[in-house]
Amino acid sequence: MSTDTPTPADGAPTPEEFEAMQTRMAELEEELASVRADVADSPKKMVIVATKGTLDMAYPPLILASTAAAFGYDVTVFHTFWGLEILHEENSKDLQLSAVGNPNMPMPNAIAALPGMDRVTTGMMRKRIAENEVASIEELVEMSLDQGVDLQACQMTIDLLGYDEDEFYDGVTTGVGAASAFQEMVEADVQLLV
Repeated sequence: MSTDTPTPADGAPTPEEFEAMQTRMAELEEELASVRADVADSPKKMVIVATKGTLDMAYPPLILASTAAAFGYDVTVFHTFWGLEILHEENSKDLQLSAVGNPNMPMPNAIAALPGMDRVTTGMMRKRIAENEVASIEELVEMSLDQGVDLQACQMTIDLLGYDEDEFYDGVTTGVGAASAFQEMVEADVQLLV
């Protein structure tokens, strides 16, 4: 029997290889701990794409955005096409609600399609909002901006609808394109299309 260093069995690492693996494992554990600390320290990110500008569809993105911001999320809401109406200071005060094709409205489509019915259903909804002390769209926009929510207006839609940047609420980010919105979505933990 030889007194030399024993050789490992087939496939087993040599002592040098084993030591190198332990060193590498310690490096990886340290790197993982650093990544975990970075993730834990950075705020979660949420991006909402708002595409509709009716009274009933203006509430979801604003309520979700302000709630997520209150929970510490970094929130962006990208408003495009009719969703842009939510950020238009004048138009947002007169958003309408249509009963046509809405199965939850208490009237048949034949009646809902009559002239002036959108105004009636909008009035009914505004009355219900006031009676239940629900914040107005204007209040939710201001609340979201105050909480640091980045309310973005799609530049292509601004051009398409012929709006001026000064027609939007103070604090709204204008000049945002689809590429920028897409990049925000890629980096977000939560993405919603409303």
